[in-house]
Amino acid sequence: MKETIYTIPLMDAFNANDECPFCFIERNLEQHAISFILGSAYMEDDVRMETDKIGFCRHHYKMMFDYGNRLGSALILSTHFHKLNEELQAQIKSFAPSKSSMLKRIKKTTIEPEIRKTNIGAWITEKENDCYVCNHFNDNYNRYLDTFFEMLKNNPEFVEIVKNSKGFCLHHFADVIETAEDKLNDKQKNLYYPMLFKLMEDSMKRLEEEVTWFTAKYDYLNKDKDWGNSRDSVQRCMQKLGGGYPADPVFQSDK
Repeated sequence: MKETIYTIPLMDAFNANDECPFCFIERNLEQHAISFILGSAYMEDDVRMETDKIGFCRHHYKMMFDYGNRLGSALILSTHFHKLNEELQAQIKSFAPSKSSMLKRIKKTTIEPEIRKTNIGAWITEKENDCYVCNHFNDNYNRYLDTFFEMLKNNPEFVEIVKNSKGFCLHHFADVIETAEDKLNDKQKNLYYPMLFKLMEDSMKRLEEEVTWFTAKYDYLNKDKDWGNSRDSVQRCMQKLGGGYPADPVFQSDK
């Protein structure tokens, strides 16, 4: 298969022998976006136009703060706040409260972000669900999923690499299976689903055994026994269940 800008990072991710190659890719894309936006890009008009409009999610605001470029963050926030304040004024101006009722007042409060009752709630939810860094990742991530299945179907060596990998975190495994439903024909599904399912079952069982042995090592009867692969099993289990890298140090500028 011809090498592309997506095949090389995908191969690097699988060769890293990580608990999830797509977590590996996600981290690289995320860190690249933070470095880009807080490098010199925040001074570029087209980039600032995007960040003014989109903003960032809670997670990536925290990453921006930790990264260390306070001036860059301040400049981004200054013009983003200007844009938001204009929109907020428009939302408040068009706000129309609904009719009150006794039933509503005595009903137990249940907040459903996906079903907002007001234009202000819907506007804020839209802002919370949009993020410059998340968008950067998602735009590329979908192409990596496509590349994964193209390589799986056309590269026997890659199939063996996948077979010998540690599988995926549950979050990305869901995306792999959802994508497979569209990208594989019936014959390919019969071929690759058993492989992917066995890969995940073996991976999950392995982690269960490793983290269980981690707990058993705290029994004095086992104190002199080998840790095996269990020393870092807690963070790897967390990654497998939720994605990401719980044990990673804070990502900071090297300047």
